[in-house]
Amino acid sequence: MMTLTQRRKIEGIAFLLAFTACIPLANWLIGNVGVFCVPNGPCLIPVAPGIDAPSGVLMVGLALVLRDLMQRRLGKAWALIAILAGAVLSAAIAPPQLVLASTISFAVSELADFAVYTPLQRRQLVLAVFLSSLAGLVADSLLFLWLAFDDFSFLGGQVIGKLWMVMLSLPLIALLRRRDEKIGLQPV
Repeated sequence: MMTLTQRRKIEGIAFLLAFTACIPLANWLIGNVGVFCVPNGPCLIPVAPGIDAPSGVLMVGLALVLRDLMQRRLGKAWALIAILAGAVLSAAIAPPQLVLASTISFAVSELADFAVYTPLQRRQLVLAVFLSSLAGLVADSLLFLWLAFDDFSFLGGQVIGKLWMVMLSLPLIALLRRRDEKIGLQPV
């Protein structure tokens, strides 16, 4: 039978791997998938009626939530290591014209997420995930659009697209919290 410590570690590694996968997937999506691809710009998807966003927003929103979950299972040190590794990975796989924007916006947004999530997560997990993701997605959206395109015309779409992924994850976060309490699994 698996101990709670083993379970925490296995789930943490799964969240870490999923978080890591979001980075290349976001970079790939932004250049390859959308209902319309702007010449020398991003591929766009609709995120609300009349509002489009670069397609990578979905994976960025998910990455913010997965980083929180990975931190809950593996701890703050692993979260900071994952942020650093993610920034390096982002720089390594982003299209050349987006390397700086992708790397800086990823690192800053994940650190903003970390700063908000860390003090709140033990008392109010769902609220911590929501508020930290909100801080991270706003930072990411502003920085990425400024550095990559010097154009904020997709800002609303960026925020909405990332927020969709966060909002879709909140019921699962609540279920995870209830399951953890039921089996006695404490965060690191």
